[in-house]
Amino acid sequence: MRKIKRYLLVWCGMVCMLAACTATSEKVEILVTTNNRSKEFAKEEIALGTKGENALRVVLNPTECHQTIDGFGAAVTGSTCYNLMKMTQENRTRFLKETFSDTEGLGFSYIRISIGCSDFSLSEYTCCDEPGIEHFALQSEETEYVIPVLKEILAINPGIKILGSPWTCPKWMKVNNLEERQPFDSWTDGQLNPDCYADYATYFVKWVQAFEVEGICIHAVTPQNEPLNRGNSASLFMSWQEEQAFVKEALGPAFRSAGLDVKIYAFDHNYNYDNMPDQEDYPLRMYDDEVTASFLAGAAYHNYGGRRDELNDVQVRRPDKELIFTETSIGMWNDGRNLEKRLMEDMREVALGTVNNGCKAVMVWNLMLDTERGPNRKGGCQVCYGAVDIDVADYATITRNSHYYIIGHMSAVVKPGAVHIGLSNAPEGLMHAAFENSDGTYAYVVLNETETSVALEVGEDGNTFVCEVPAKAVASCRWKK
Repeated sequence: MRKIKRYLLVWCGMVCMLAACTATSEKVEILVTTNNRSKEFAKEEIALGTKGENALRVVLNPTECHQTIDGFGAAVTGSTCYNLMKMTQENRTRFLKETFSDTEGLGFSYIRISIGCSDFSLSEYTCCDEPGIEHFALQSEETEYVIPVLKEILAINPGIKILGSPWTCPKWMKVNNLEERQPFDSWTDGQLNPDCYADYATYFVKWVQAFEVEGICIHAVTPQNEPLNRGNSASLFMSWQEEQAFVKEALGPAFRSAGLDVKIYAFDHNYNYDNMPDQEDYPLRMYDDEVTASFLAGAAYHNYGGRRDELNDVQVRRPDKELIFTETSIGMWNDGRNLEKRLMEDMREVALGTVNNGCKAVMVWNLMLDTERGPNRKGGCQVCYGAVDIDVADYATITRNSHYYIIGHMSAVVKPGAVHIGLSNAPEGLMHAAFENSDGTYAYVVLNETETSVALEVGEDGNTFVCEVPAKAVASCRWKK
């Protein structure tokens, strides 16, 4: 009971702070989180128009415009929804408002869901396990868990964007390889039979339309999650040549014919293309075909291999195409519950690092797992943590991990439609980004990895303020121009 009361008190305090994080003409609202948890989304309010005699200057340049931001968020998997539905209605609503509300919370603005099962689903399934596309239907995981949770989120934040990714096609569409084309009755590995391209494209169309019937608009899809990963519990190998053919011959035309305004992002995998030389520059090779490129909004990336500067390389070579970051995980392998370590690294490599390399959306993996790292399935990740973990003893006590903080620090001040703008170089030990929101406010997010507090004079054209960023901390600022 003490834990529950503590959670409620902490949440209420956060809501009071976050609800007040609306910039005024005279004030700058700042949220601060330190890696030792001495401050967790702690709200500070300071006067706009102040200067710091000994502060380091950070000058915004709103005439230097980069990408427009779509949003920041997390994956709402079957496991996440199961855990959320185990909470009381009151506690679940409280958590969802804290997370997704733009007026009472952090304003998470993007969600990733699986098309069929993922490795964090309650079972292995697709929406058409019986041969024949006429048998398509949403399954119990969607109807009992995912859709009810999405409806609650949409009631809180109707503008949320949703991206769908399949982990596997139906097994009856799989073959062992493209030469022999023998049936491949396995959830893991296999390749999509080219003879099934039309049926699989129809599968995507039916999935989007089924969610539309439920009042849920799908903003975007990727043709395949981790197409170069043969070993996931639910997986499908899809080379760039295969994905290019599928998008060009089937998926793109099917969406167009059905009148679906749904973006398609290529790839959805690692910076290093899983060290497969013939798959390097995967999305760029797809773009080389003009018809395929016409159907693609851009490319999606994960960070389980390689370096984030690959994003910049892709952007430079195809500046007409978008970049989004769709998955990263924390777990036992990277000391995932150690905020002292993870807050710094995840803010640098994920939240700020991807945006500063051209990404217009950033998502982390499971929004919520339980304290036993589940529910999970054999063959899936047994050692992953959620952005938050909920205690299986009461389904009320929540521990926030680094991924919750890094997304919250972006989404609280950087709103969909914001433009990433230029600013002066960060002083040593700092990493930062600035934005101009469509409502006439500026946003500034800074990471201080040094051992000492840093005073920054932030602003442009003489309209500045002084922000004190504690050692090993993140600060998010928002103010009217």
